[in-house]
Amino acid sequence: MAAARGCPPAGSGDRALAELLLEFSRAQYRAKDGGGAAAKVERIERRCLELFGRDYRYSVIPNAHGEVCAHYPRHIVLLEREAGRDPFESTVQVGKLQDLINRSKMARCRGRFVCPVILYKGKHICRSATLAGWGELYGRTGYNYIFSGGSDDAWADAEDISEEDSALRNADSQLFDKVRGHDIKLLRYLSVRYICDLMVENKKVKFGLNVTSSEKVDKAQRYADFTLLSIPYPGCEFFKEYKDRDYTAEGLIFNWKQDYVDAPLSIPVSLTQSLNIDWSEYQSWDLVQQTQNYLKLLISIINSDDDSGLLVHCISGWDRTPLFISLLRLSLWADGLIHTSLEPSEILYLTVAYDWFLFGHMLVDRLSKGEEIFFFCFNFLKHITSEEFSAVKSQRRKSLPPGFTLEEICMLKQRDRGSTTSLSSDFSLGMESSPGAAGSFTYEAVELMPAGAQAQAAWRKSCASSPQAVLWSRAQQSEDRLPSAGMVEVKSSSSSSSTHSDNFLRIGSSPLEVPRSRLVSSSDRESRLEEVRSAFLACYSRTIGLKAVPPSPSGAIGGLLEQFVRGVGLRGSSTL
Repeated sequence: MAAARGCPPAGSGDRALAELLLEFSRAQYRAKDGGGAAAKVERIERRCLELFGRDYRYSVIPNAHGEVCAHYPRHIVLLEREAGRDPFESTVQVGKLQDLINRSKMARCRGRFVCPVILYKGKHICRSATLAGWGELYGRTGYNYIFSGGSDDAWADAEDISEEDSALRNADSQLFDKVRGHDIKLLRYLSVRYICDLMVENKKVKFGLNVTSSEKVDKAQRYADFTLLSIPYPGCEFFKEYKDRDYTAEGLIFNWKQDYVDAPLSIPVSLTQSLNIDWSEYQSWDLVQQTQNYLKLLISIINSDDDSGLLVHCISGWDRTPLFISLLRLSLWADGLIHTSLEPSEILYLTVAYDWFLFGHMLVDRLSKGEEIFFFCFNFLKHITSEEFSAVKSQRRKSLPPGFTLEEICMLKQRDRGSTTSLSSDFSLGMESSPGAAGSFTYEAVELMPAGAQAQAAWRKSCASSPQAVLWSRAQQSEDRLPSAGMVEVKSSSSSSSTHSDNFLRIGSSPLEVPRSRLVSSSDRESRLEEVRSAFLACYSRTIGLKAVPPSPSGAIGGLLEQFVRGVGLRGSSTL
């Protein structure tokens, strides 16, 4: 069979991604679609299930004809635990979850219910649309929505009655109690505590009607028991400006003074104290800084010590929502904390296919309007390569006793094992290794009582001149590059819903039993994310291509197009 136009040669590792991007850019995905499109979608979904199965046991919620949601995957994946070794296991049962979904889906815009998509430390990271308003709820007959295939024009079908008007009637209030009550039960079943709302408005208004609502303005305060975060982020329309600025996000600032923008940033102080970010300045941030700071916030939330999950949503849940879900998935993967067996090309395929394509991102429509939020997501990876975005760093920072670095604690542990008297007058030390993120370990200081700053300084001075300390330091450097002794390769698999194998490493005998093969350094994180970004840019340029802005008077190639020419080595691209 001849290769599709724009695809790499048969056998290339990039071929599957190229075929996916071509399909994504040609047709809008709908679960109920049949014909040739269904066969292509089936191949994509099989590949996603295979990639999930590399590292996780999972169950599947069937959605073959869109009966659950017309623009969710036909096989909705419920991740249960990491295969073979994960001490964190989801308590969610697929049968109970499916029942709650069927009862609650009318509560959210377009029926896009709360759906778990990432499993991290036993916590479900979920996505959805915002809450449905009166017009949508009453505009349905059974499960036939007022929306016609996702077109924004379908909002015109809503009746000219606002939620405020309907709330005056007792029967309408009871309907909201019932529908949103089921939504709340679903959230609680998934152990979701944190709800991050990316909308820049309190309620979406179309043609003068309040067609959607949100948890933060629910009049009956049904969502008061949840931790609500209003983190307004520009919608897909804003990304036309990104494209028109030659795909340059630096210096691009959203206009917060527009009439429809009425949702201020609101974050509980308890969630911001450790981030060292001046949130009062959010309206002056450019697109890069705003996206970076929001991602830091989300990583901080999922790294908290509680067992609570997270929900991220915008309005329809298919533009801004996949942006942050995809960035979260890639960031945690780059840290070696999730999808640990996947190569860069594989995690890229998974997040493009599952987080964007199969959850209904309207790429065809967005490309026609120049609203290139999809491209922005993957090009943005260059801005989150540093350790400040690492969940591993966050775990270590929280677990270290004040005044000491991880390296110093390692040396202290080593010296303490070799002497029963040298440190006993200054320190009482107890260390324990405890399961952290899936497949990794964090280290909690149970007790560390230094005699004071002078004792700490004296200890550091003695360590600096200690041959044992120097030897340990050198050993650490070599272990960062080479597999540790005592590793055992294990293969195991079993699941009622999937069959797969899993390779992982266990560490035997280092002072803190660090599974170095599962944790990555900051330089590894950078290289992994850069590899994903480079693969995306190269494949995107060969398949979809970028639309160049009008040339400047100097005739210079635009910023990102210049990156293609110099970095990727491609002089042209085929725009399909």
